[in-house]
Amino acid sequence: MQDLNILYLQSDLAWENPSANKAHFSATISEHGKGHDLIVLPETFTTGFPVDPAPFAEPVDGETTSWMKQMARDTGAVITGSFLLKQNNRFYNALLWVTPQGEVKTYYKRHVFSMGGEDKKITRGTKQLIVDLKGWRIKPMICYDLRFPVWSKNRFDKHRGFEYDLAVYVANWPSQRSYPWETLLLARAIENQAYVLGVNRIGYDALQNYYSGNSKMVDPKGNIISEAEAGKEVCKSVVISMKTLTEFRAKFNVGNDWDNFGLEL
Repeated sequence: MQDLNILYLQSDLAWENPSANKAHFSATISEHGKGHDLIVLPETFTTGFPVDPAPFAEPVDGETTSWMKQMARDTGAVITGSFLLKQNNRFYNALLWVTPQGEVKTYYKRHVFSMGGEDKKITRGTKQLIVDLKGWRIKPMICYDLRFPVWSKNRFDKHRGFEYDLAVYVANWPSQRSYPWETLLLARAIENQAYVLGVNRIGYDALQNYYSGNSKMVDPKGNIISEAEAGKEVCKSVVISMKTLTEFRAKFNVGNDWDNFGLEL
């Protein structure tokens, strides 16, 4: 049972400046990225949020994907984060999961933020993504998805076990709603008997929204095992234990009593 070594980057974002953001993350990843299995960037890490996608959206094989592939090759780690993507004349807030071998998987944000006008320009996704990494089943999601427990819900099968072991939320979550952010990260870990990682940006955007970060890793019991200092640009390394997770689930398996359910999209 292999532990997972994760690096998450709580960073300020240059508004609508993909080149500056990628240069900044390149320097940070080059300095700190090696020796990790997974590197996690915030939501819309090339531009900030929300912006008009038309000038910035890229195809799935565009410059940002190429940059992520290079970072993954250089570090030997999977790298993930979301940016604006154009496909079939539609715009998406798309999370890419990029391996050192160049494999790319995508997740399109399901819950676009209508109160911020994201729904007017961004097409909502319809499919969940669960990926394998060194024996871990990982479910990546984006920001506002955190507020929707059905979309985040783990499943349990007596023969196959739990559907996922780690949920990851990348975010641009403003500080005035930091209490729900922090509370829901704990709730999602407890209710799903899984590790939960939330990676949020810091700083001001051009609309004068302030982001305090409050990025953290929560264990399946709801304990915070790693946390980035609020308002500070930091990269944090955390190791999560499969042994700890397996032993806890074996001793206190709430999954046996979960309700079966379906999703109507």
